Amino acid sequence: MREFQRQFASEKACQAYLAACRWPDGFRCPRCGHTRGYHLMEHRRWQCVACRYQVSLTAGTILHNTKTPLAVWFWAAYLTVTDKRGISALLLQRQLGLRRYETAWMLLHKLRRAMVNAAREPLHGEVEIDDTWIGGPQPGLRGSRQLKGRKAAIVLVAVEKRGDVSGRIRMAVVPNFKQTTMVDFVTHHVTRGSTVYTDGLKGFESLQAAGVTHVRRTQPLKSDLRKGAPSVVPLADRAIGNLQQWLIGTYHGVSKAQLQVYLDEFVFRHNRRRQPMAAFQTLLGLGTGRAPTPYQRIRGAQDVKIRLG
Repeated sequence: MREFQRQFASEKACQAYLAACRWPDGFRCPRCGHTRGYHLMEHRRWQCVACRYQVSLTAGTILHNTKTPLAVWFWAAYLTVTDKRGISALLLQRQLGLRRYETAWMLLHKLRRAMVNAAREPLHGEVEIDDTWIGGPQPGLRGSRQLKGRKAAIVLVAVEKRGDVSGRIRMAVVPNFKQTTMVDFVTHHVTRGSTVYTDGLKGFESLQAAGVTHVRRTQPLKSDLRKGAPSVVPLADRAIGNLQQWLIGTYHGVSKAQLQVYLDEFVFRHNRRRQPMAAFQTLLGLGTGRAPTPYQRIRGAQDVKIRLG
């Protein structure tokens, strides 16, 4: 924390870091291509020496048009990636001394939307996949697979096997248990030629269509699992258990509409759990390559609905 305070002690230092993320090989004017410019700190801009075109450091990023000081953004990003339990908007508001809860909530949601790299490499090798419900029990439903009228959400979880330990993971909210839904998930998140392990859920029957080798195993009954019977997808089950504890312990539950961005945060934390400062650098680095999401779209989770189809 002391190192972080020294590195980002001022607005100028934060702007210099953003400039390095935006132009890792040095400034280049987007209009004329000239490689010399000077910093207009008060306006968070760089101006080209040749054509005098001005480029905003935050344009086209999650910080676009923000009136919040960059130092607050940087502290929010730092606390987000270094607290292993995650941080709620209420706690962030207290720690940063923000006047309004809504400001803290928006900071976190904009950062969460910068946690997914669209060009990230799919999982590969041996991969376990399982499904779970996120949401409490609901009276009046017939059977655990009934979808009509259910408030809980279906989540698919994929985990790379690295011996007996977990590698990278992926999580996604899905609308149903249909085979086409499962194949689409595998196609998007798992490299062709990988070996996929699942339980005997009917929706997993046709995963070969995604170009993978599919190994189905019969999962023991829940009563037998409680007595110590081994799961056929132990790494996926462990990830699901950790996810559910994290959502309840840190956020005390989340809305169904915003669930996917919380899954993205959990995946981001897990995949970078051994490199907190690298996670901070990745977070803001990814943010400088991502189009801004307006407040109205975040508030209603409209961008999430589009992403999930």
